[in-house]
Amino acid sequence: MQELKIGAQFEGSINISTKGIGYVKVRDLGISIEIPREALNRSFHSDNVLVEVTGLPKGENPQGKVLDIIRRAKIGYSGTLDFAQGAHCIVSNDGRMYTPIVIPNDKLSGAKQGDKVFCSIDAWPDPMGTPTGSVTRVLGKPLENNAEMLSLALEKGFDDSYPPEVEAEAKAIHEKGITSDEISGRRDFRQTTTFTIDPADAKDFDDAISIKFLENGNTEVGIHIADVSHYVRPGTALDTEAYRRATSVYLVDRTIPMLPEVLSNELCSLNPDVDRLTMSAVFEITPKFEIVSEWFGKTVIHSAFRFTYENAQEVLDRQDGPFLSELNVALAIAQDLEKKRFASGALSLDAPEVKFKLDETGHPIGVYTKIRGATHHMIEELMLLANRKVAQFIATRDTNAQEIFMYRIHDKPDLDRMRDLHEFLKRLGHNLPLNKEGIIPSKALNDLLISLEGKPEKETVQISIIRSMAKAIYSTQNIGHYGLAFEYYTHFTSPIRRYPDLVVHRLVQSYLTGEVVGKDTWAMYDKVASHSSIREKEAADAERASIKYKQTEYMADRVGAQFDGSVTGVSMNGIFVEEKESKCEGMIRLRDLGSDYYEYNDKELAIIGKRTGKTFRIGDKVKFKVANADLSRRIIDYTLV
Repeated sequence: MQELKIGAQFEGSINISTKGIGYVKVRDLGISIEIPREALNRSFHSDNVLVEVTGLPKGENPQGKVLDIIRRAKIGYSGTLDFAQGAHCIVSNDGRMYTPIVIPNDKLSGAKQGDKVFCSIDAWPDPMGTPTGSVTRVLGKPLENNAEMLSLALEKGFDDSYPPEVEAEAKAIHEKGITSDEISGRRDFRQTTTFTIDPADAKDFDDAISIKFLENGNTEVGIHIADVSHYVRPGTALDTEAYRRATSVYLVDRTIPMLPEVLSNELCSLNPDVDRLTMSAVFEITPKFEIVSEWFGKTVIHSAFRFTYENAQEVLDRQDGPFLSELNVALAIAQDLEKKRFASGALSLDAPEVKFKLDETGHPIGVYTKIRGATHHMIEELMLLANRKVAQFIATRDTNAQEIFMYRIHDKPDLDRMRDLHEFLKRLGHNLPLNKEGIIPSKALNDLLISLEGKPEKETVQISIIRSMAKAIYSTQNIGHYGLAFEYYTHFTSPIRRYPDLVVHRLVQSYLTGEVVGKDTWAMYDKVASHSSIREKEAADAERASIKYKQTEYMADRVGAQFDGSVTGVSMNGIFVEEKESKCEGMIRLRDLGSDYYEYNDKELAIIGKRTGKTFRIGDKVKFKVANADLSRRIIDYTLV
């Protein structure tokens, strides 16, 4: 562990306050280095930076300066075009953006004052001066749905259009279609019962399952994945663009796919009643749920039916409908897989998913949480099986060979974070055991979540557990997957929407055909893993921001309305409250809690009234009123009723 001293250097994400002061947290030391405005050195909020300690004032945060920006959090910046002091500039709604961006007249790209635009920074010679930039896209008017959603995606590097050469390659592949030569040599599943199960609003279908009842009483289960690697080849414009994006992005009102729609929604999508090229993992499973054989390779399928999760669930619930026998056996196999996974120490962390009902303009007219039924778990377990078995097959097939592979890994929790979680849960009245490594056993965490079912604090506890965990990432070095309790794991099942899955398909096919993946390419795979992990986080950030925007927009229509909710967090500024049905979270500030003088008690993890002793803790139920909803900052204010 590096010592805290003058001249010491640390890397981390910088948080910039609305006052223009930066803070870089050094978790190993339990401190934050404070960066004054004059030492920010052109860094913006959430940039990954290298800082140097410049001062150690007694009783205060260490002082520092930014030496270098390792990676920008945003590839460009959105805001409103304004005209002030004789110059055009971009003004951000984000109060942490401490400087406007000046746009010369010849860099306006047709934008007019008041437009919401997206821009790049071209020059910033003086860190204490103002950067200059160019408008790269006019998005529309501020607070228009399309303008706001696009800005969230563009800032993270996800564009809704593709370079012309990418579109041309995709179109040519689509027009060619599937030929008899391409089918030749593949294992043929077109006569085997095959179907897809996906969300009702899904546009692309990565995966299908096949069920075949064998004469010996066993069941053959096929997990068939779109063979995107057959179409997207290394060195092509399509591959370059897929790598740059690394993932599809799912905003509230739209999907921005990794691949053009003629591939993602059509030729690569496992649509019903058409032949499709696939990569498959096929297992023979006994009535006692033992896997007695496995096979991996290129296949061709013909899906007979497109289920939604809901109508597949109806068939199972009614025990009547298409492919009932196949669904029953698939569900039984999946339930056994899930049971074994939890028995091995897997964590059960299904968080509720917020969904919106939107009108034709994209305005939210309803909010609800998505219920995950048995069919969701069924497909999830079968996909986990394929991912696990593919990784295990590659990792163990030749222990003498040195081979490269793309794993999905999840490290054990950081001990400091686990101690923080243990203390947090203890303050809530849950004193869980620690094992000899200082980690709360997964069974204890699962049992706690089960005991909290139906209680307001469950979601807060679940989020706290998730935050205490390491982040799952892609890596060529396998250390297993802690959260799933798997020794070997990869991402094989979604190459339409995830670049690492596409790379895994290429590697699997190379090894199956005896091709040697040269050591001179191994560094490239390390780069793909690192890049894909970063892009995954950036996509998740954009998705969360779009949800928060729609939640704020939803509550903006309900200022003055009263709701029931529960306390999800407490701080020195007030309490965070989540509305019961929509999960819209806002803050009730201390001054709005009533006539008493309220203070934050860190030991009690509570807000306590000095005169009355009235206390607010996580999980408490409250009745509140919507006071304000600021769309530009995505902030909701509540007041206590």
